[in-house]
Amino acid sequence: MIYTVTFNPSLDYIVSLDELKKGGISRTTKEIMNPGGKGINVSMVLKNLGFESTALGFQAGFTGDEIARLLKEREIPAEFIPVKDGLSRINVKIRAQEESEINGMGPAIQEEDIRKLYDKLDTLKSGDYLILAGSIPSAMPGTIYSDIMKHLDGRGIRIVVDATKDLLMNVLQYHPFLIKPNNFELGEIYGVSLTDRNDVIPYARKMQEAGAQNVLVSMAGEGAVLLTEDGQVFRSEAPKGEVLNSVGAGDSMVAGFLAGYLEAGNYEQAFYMGLCTGSASAFSEGMAEKTQVRALLKDLGRSDL
Repeated sequence: MIYTVTFNPSLDYIVSLDELKKGGISRTTKEIMNPGGKGINVSMVLKNLGFESTALGFQAGFTGDEIARLLKEREIPAEFIPVKDGLSRINVKIRAQEESEINGMGPAIQEEDIRKLYDKLDTLKSGDYLILAGSIPSAMPGTIYSDIMKHLDGRGIRIVVDATKDLLMNVLQYHPFLIKPNNFELGEIYGVSLTDRNDVIPYARKMQEAGAQNVLVSMAGEGAVLLTEDGQVFRSEAPKGEVLNSVGAGDSMVAGFLAGYLEAGNYEQAFYMGLCTGSASAFSEGMAEKTQVRALLKDLGRSDL
């Protein structure tokens, strides 16, 4: 079974405008409302690719109810923990002359709520997959990622981590199955600028030496690089297309990687599925669909996968 954790789920209110008039009234030309948060994005794309997952996290107030309703509408199981104080956040994404975002705070998560999350995590079994992705609300301990991995260490659960800086570095000692920094995040950790796929490899290897099993580095239009636990290195340019959406491409890459690995049991298919799934989301207004992914695989000459 696959589980995703989103500590701070959101309602993503995405609006398109001809022009954003600062200090004045602007009228939308298009509106979309989606459940959001990195773990939830992974669950939605997995569903599109034919894989079931259970979304874990916290919900509060009427916005939390709406997030749960939208996931149910999409037939994605969710086991959210109700939080008493505050509201699940609303994130506003404005697409006008340029893209802007306003992200809400989220509810006041208490120690009791965190204990309930651990109770749910204790039901995971050996062979399950757990995806930890996204930012941590200010009310939660900054060590929650590594705390969870320490708690689950030795149980045979394959954990995927999509995080940045200390959140990422602190989990490496617990040997995550997969980490997915982008090239800028990886360069920031080591104090270098990484713009070429070949330059990424030695720094991804440092992440392996620190404990990560597989390191997938996304590079937007430059493609991606994968270093695997068995010593393989895959690198590829990105498929060609017009970028319409900056939301969820990295999460889609994680979902595609996992779907490809579960389908074939090999890292080559996982890599190219991840690359093309991330691109499919970037090239559409919504999340990647399976037909889009297959078309991009064909464009890269990987229709054999």
